[in-house]
Amino acid sequence: MNKIFTSFTLIASLALVNLPASANTDTSCADKPKRKTQIMGPSVGKKVGKAFELYSADDVKGALALLLEITAKGEYDKAILARYIAVMYATLGDEANAIRYLKQAVAPDMLNEGDQGESIKLLADLQMQTKAYEGALKNYYAWMDFTCKSDGDTWVKIANANYELKRLDKMITPADKAIAAYGDKHNKNPYILKLTSYYERKQYKNAVDVLEIAVQLFPEEKAFWKQLGNFYLLIEDYKRGMATLELAYKQGYLEKESEIRTLASLYAQSEMPYKSAMLLEKHIDSGLVKPDDKNIASLANAWHAAKNIDKAAKYYGQLAKMTNEAKHYGKQGSLLAQDEQFKKAVVALNKAIELGVKNKGRTYMAIAESNFYLGNYKAAYAAIQKAMKDPKTRKSARGWVSYIKDTAQRKGKAI
Repeated sequence: MNKIFTSFTLIASLALVNLPASANTDTSCADKPKRKTQIMGPSVGKKVGKAFELYSADDVKGALALLLEITAKGEYDKAILARYIAVMYATLGDEANAIRYLKQAVAPDMLNEGDQGESIKLLADLQMQTKAYEGALKNYYAWMDFTCKSDGDTWVKIANANYELKRLDKMITPADKAIAAYGDKHNKNPYILKLTSYYERKQYKNAVDVLEIAVQLFPEEKAFWKQLGNFYLLIEDYKRGMATLELAYKQGYLEKESEIRTLASLYAQSEMPYKSAMLLEKHIDSGLVKPDDKNIASLANAWHAAKNIDKAAKYYGQLAKMTNEAKHYGKQGSLLAQDEQFKKAVVALNKAIELGVKNKGRTYMAIAESNFYLGNYKAAYAAIQKAMKDPKTRKSARGWVSYIKDTAQRKGKAI
């Protein structure tokens, strides 16, 4: 069952990638002073312009080389130049140098408002990519403070950073803030993060609460349905667990052998052996569930519990051939006898004796009865004599001895 939870860590670590865009939610910035717009000095601006001509022509390395040659004197020129250099390094995939120059760009707090905010956020994103999670957290909060904005994607990243830092209890608040920020544009990532936090802290009831909401918001998300069913099992709410997994199955979401076996087992435990047998048989026939001795045994037991004697005998017979175990031949023979297939029953029961079945007295009794109803009184009498030797069946066998003798005599058969 724990297998169904191994994906949580992977999903949490990937939640930063390709997050859907969400609208920013402005927070209160009524008292924030308006930042003065600044421009580069003519000399620096001219050189930067040439660099961006190279950048527009896809010569990123050439643009970077030109920017690195520029000497800026003014604080604003130094900051904006550092920002442009950082962007070039980021474009080339050099996160270390991109981070170094972004720190230089944002530290003086001189950039124009849009540039400053974008630089802080890019710095945080690059720190996340390079696993500098403490710095990323600091700068995501700095970005929100500076821009007076709060968006779902950023709160998801904050929750992710806390996950990576093993601050599992610190994941819930930012995940909830992400849910609030996304509003009607529901996103599954914060729910996955909350689920991860609760699961790893073994707070399974809280995990159930999250999933009960998630399956309503994301009914097409098959993982949520399966996880909800399994979390119900973890808190021993087997009725809801079975109902949820059954609903997942009806929607085509149970795609693994282990999932089918879990549902079949729940049916069996809930006294629904027919459903258990039908489910196992269908998916053994389809190839999804392996026809190994364990699964065939479950199927045989399910049909037996469902009182479908013919099918139970069939699968016990398959199991007996697979394992060559006396007990399975014994069960097959007993059920065949019960189904009045006496000739086949005798073969299976004799095979059980040959292989050393433990309950020999009862097996000889079944052989005797089967032969009796086949009219093989001599074989029946021989078998009942052997049943007499077992203390467990001696009393029952004694009653058959005279019955077999009398019947054979009446019908003129020698024993």
